[in-house]
Amino acid sequence: MGQLEDMLVFTRVVEAGSITRAAEQLNMAKSAISKRLSVLEHRLGIKLITRTTRQSSITEAGQAYYQGCQLIIDEIEELNCHASSQARSLQGTLKIAAPLSFGIHHLTPALDSFLKQHPDLTLEMDFSDKKIDIVEQGVDLALRIGQSYTAKVSDSRLQARKIAPIKHILCASPDYLAKHGTPRTPIELESHKLLKYRHSDTTGLSLTDSKGSVHKVQLDSHFIANNGDVLKLLAESNHGIVHLPTFITWQAIANQTLVPLLADYQLVELQAYALYPENRYLPLKVRHLIDFLIERFSHHPYWDK
Repeated sequence: MGQLEDMLVFTRVVEAGSITRAAEQLNMAKSAISKRLSVLEHRLGIKLITRTTRQSSITEAGQAYYQGCQLIIDEIEELNCHASSQARSLQGTLKIAAPLSFGIHHLTPALDSFLKQHPDLTLEMDFSDKKIDIVEQGVDLALRIGQSYTAKVSDSRLQARKIAPIKHILCASPDYLAKHGTPRTPIELESHKLLKYRHSDTTGLSLTDSKGSVHKVQLDSHFIANNGDVLKLLAESNHGIVHLPTFITWQAIANQTLVPLLADYQLVELQAYALYPENRYLPLKVRHLIDFLIERFSHHPYWDK
């Protein structure tokens, strides 16, 4: 390895938070990582990272060196982007994290098309509804669903771009509604059983009528799960009313196994965002994938047509 490779190893240790995580992400032995750091520190004549058996912490001199390394690495990445863009060939590994249901049902078919365009690209996928530290985990791109990532990304190390609008819907099976009645107003929801997504931060719902008035209702949860597909299946089996994104319910509604409720009221609309580590220059493979997903999903996604 030369000095540039040593700098890449050093920045990965800083961003991963430990030599162990950096070794896993770089597919290197921990002893090799430690040796490269020692060589780099000896060459510079300064201590970059204080290392213990459990964790690593960057020194003040190391922080200044890290920022300089980022500038150099970004300049090289930009140079490579300009060179690679001539052939439009994407290579290397792209690590992606995505919500489970959206990832399986919608992102996977999109990635199938993307890989056919770029067969030399390798993808590593992490499907989970749990939020991870994408910088620490070495993830290139994460898809997340929320309200205002573009307005203020909660982690200043990240940037965000909108991928698609995410609408929600209330629905239930025809048999459930035949037995328990169909709610016509928000307040009537309170007498029904709710199937709830576990990561929802409230027990209530806000519905806006055609005049702009907001109606808030408190609902008791009959069943709680951390996966929307599970909730959809239970709703189809007559267990209650479910509040889910339309990207999960669209086919059930088309097949009439679920019936939309309170269609004259609007629920809060979220957005799907692409989050990526903050760099001055976005790697070409990440940039192309984001543009591809925006073209495929933005404005009026196929599941809402």
